[in-house]
Amino acid sequence: MGKRSSLALYRLKKAIEELESKQGHGTQLVSLLIPPGKQVSDVLNVLKQEYSTAANIKSKSTRKNVQDSIMKAIQRLKLFNEVPPTGLIIYSGAIPRAGPGTEEIETYVIIPPEPINTYLYRCDDRFYVEPLKEMLREQNSYGILVMDNSEAVYALLRGRRLEILKKITSGVPGKTRAGGQSARRFERLREAELNEYYKRVASHAEKLFLDVPDLRGIIVGGPGPTKYEFVDGGYLHYMLKDKILAVVDTSYADEQGVREVFEKAPEVIQSVRYVEERNLVQRFLSELGRNTGYAIYGEQEVRDALLRGAVKTLLLSEDLDLYRVSVKCPSCGYVKSRVVRQKELLGISQKLEEEVCPKCGGQGLQVTDTKSLIDEFAELAEASGAEVEIISAETEEGAMLKNAFGGIAAILRYKQP
Repeated sequence: MGKRSSLALYRLKKAIEELESKQGHGTQLVSLLIPPGKQVSDVLNVLKQEYSTAANIKSKSTRKNVQDSIMKAIQRLKLFNEVPPTGLIIYSGAIPRAGPGTEEIETYVIIPPEPINTYLYRCDDRFYVEPLKEMLREQNSYGILVMDNSEAVYALLRGRRLEILKKITSGVPGKTRAGGQSARRFERLREAELNEYYKRVASHAEKLFLDVPDLRGIIVGGPGPTKYEFVDGGYLHYMLKDKILAVVDTSYADEQGVREVFEKAPEVIQSVRYVEERNLVQRFLSELGRNTGYAIYGEQEVRDALLRGAVKTLLLSEDLDLYRVSVKCPSCGYVKSRVVRQKELLGISQKLEEEVCPKCGGQGLQVTDTKSLIDEFAELAEASGAEVEIISAETEEGAMLKNAFGGIAAILRYKQP
């Protein structure tokens, strides 16, 4: 699979957070994971069977909640003629609002960003989200090359799976001179053999890494200066050299050295996204600082540009905690919207009931819809073909995007009129 968008990862992360916040009583939460290729009719038959089995539950309230949860899952599943190419996940359960007896059925339908391989039906006091959490892990491939002047080991890291691909030895003698040879002649021969060894290391790297379709980068490791001599010596194919993410020190050059690199890899891989994010924000700041007309920020300005189709890249802070609340007067139909922070959402309904409608003077304004600004702006961007980048606030540039520019900015396709 190729590079996943930061927006897809953000949406998946938020969905997991939402699902993990749900807690039920007993076994009233249904998790249904359906892999691609599974027949919808077969799954419906299983659910109907489970519905009948649930009739044997002694507790009347538990029986009702479990059967209602299964019925909601059946209703959602019937909307699909076939299972999507990556599979289908349905969560349905009785979520208590306060104590026992206050449960309401909530249902979530997720088409996973990657194929799921397991069919699962489970009733528990929580939703089973582990397969989704696994998808949050880095899934691109990274080449690992660990070497010194006596051996080289190649490995491929894909997600959490590490595979040793090949090991070669150099045949280059140590620095101790063989008897009868002059120091100069011995060193000259040794350098020639090292040069040939470096060429073999590069040749195997091309064969093993060049055709990996989702190769995101290469990490080179090993003890001593050999790895630097190899990397700086121009032996590697230019396409592979451009993919080198880091050169790291290890204590060993064998499989144990690969394990050392593997332990350091998450830090290296994470830094790749940080660099991408820094470059994106720095490009925005550069356009803004030079007043080129290609950079804008602010909720209204960016919204207008999105509606015109003028945005090339939309930058949204991951920590943007603003929500648009749509409000309607039940008496006269007056509609308005306001933007509030997440912590204000809990008391917004009660606060609105006390407000007076500016059109008819009546009370009892009602919330009709709530949507995060990230979701709202991302949908506008997708509709206009703009790229969406979710920027963390963990870098200096990311913090600046959030604090100085309100967490909403854009690089334009053409100059601001």
